[in-house]
Order: sequence, then C-alpha cells, then structure tokens
Amino acid sequence: MKALLVAALWSAAAVVAHAADSVTLTGSIGSRAILIVNGAPPKTVAIGETFQGVKLVSLQADQAVVESAGKRFSLRMDSPVSIGRGGVAGSGNRIVLPADSRGHYMTQGQINGRSVTFMLDTGATTIALSQVDAQRIGLDYSKGQLVQMRTANGTAAGYRLRLQSVRVGDVEVYDIDAIVSQQPMPYVLLGNSFLNRFSMRRDADEMILEKRY
Repeated sequence: MKALLVAALWSAAAVVAHAADSVTLTGSIGSRAILIVNGAPPKTVAIGETFQGVKLVSLQADQAVVESAGKRFSLRMDSPVSIGRGGVAGSGNRIVLPADSRGHYMTQGQINGRSVTFMLDTGATTIALSQVDAQRIGLDYSKGQLVQMRTANGTAAGYRLRLQSVRVGDVEVYDIDAIVSQQPMPYVLLGNSFLNRFSMRRDADEMILEKRY
C-alpha cells in the first residue's frame, strides 16, 4: 500500500514537472494541430497525442482545446496562452529559447497584444520590425521620431517609438524602445531594448533570459 502511494505521488509530481508554461496554436494540417510549447520549434500533434506535457483534446478551424496537468485550455490561432505556474498573464521572469538548425533563437511573442515572430539579435540596439509587420499589428509608427538607420545596403529611413508591451511566453515587459524600418524584414528583431531587461546565459543549445529586478 505504501509503495502504491509513493508511486502515485511520484506520478503526480512528474505531471507537474512536465507541465508547459505556454503554448501557441500556429496552424493545422488536416486533423493535426501545429503547436509551439515553451518557445520550442513547431510540432504537429494529433488529437489524443501529448507533446511536452500538452495533450491535444480537440481541433476545429482556428481553435483548439489542450490539456496540461489535468486542466483544459482553449487556444486561438497565434495567441499564446500561459498554462503553467499559476497561469497569470505576464507573471513569469524566465525565458528559454532553443536554437534552431541554423543556430538562431526564434520564438513566437506579442507586441501590444498582437502576435509576431521574434528572432533574438544581440547586435540590434532596439526591437526592430518592418512597416509591413507594424501595419499588420496596428502600430501607428508615423507618430514616431524619423531616424536614419545604417543597414548592409546603406542608410534607410525608420521611425523610433515606444511599445506599450512586449511579451514572450508568460514574461511581459512594458514601455520598450523600438524602430520601424522601411525595409522588408522576415522577422521582428528582439534587440537590446528588450534584452537589457534580462540577464542572459547560454546553456548548450538554449539561451536563457532571466528578468532583472
């Protein structure tokens, strides 16, 4: 009896230990959902399957229901949901970014509550995004300060402004400097105006950011 109780407690602890902190529905292929869990590369998951502690319960159009640590959560396309450590939006202080096959650190996130794809760039002074991305997320960059940017192709015009909030996983920071560039960009650069709020260290193929206080 005691052995069974110990086994049950161990099993429960294992479920909690593997519970996800955040999960994003980024698309679907047939009856399989494409999920990003804790900033890891996208993974296709079938209904009933479990990936990194997240079980796909149902999938319909642009929404899905997942289960983690015995609780169910509804997801909408490209809207990250915090499902671990209390589930309080923006309450976290640690970001873990795995490197992709090219050695880049990519993650889904939000600017002013709208979804974007970030690439960590320690060489960028600020968060930087294209006018296309700025327009897509409803950012009125025309009210920003007009500046000249140095690029690989020479100088280009840009707009410096402040972002109300920037979120990665369950970590959210506020009042962040950014530049909107006239040049096209495949990703939003997660630059030093955001990174300076964190201490950074590399552990194997992961970049770990811990919020400064």
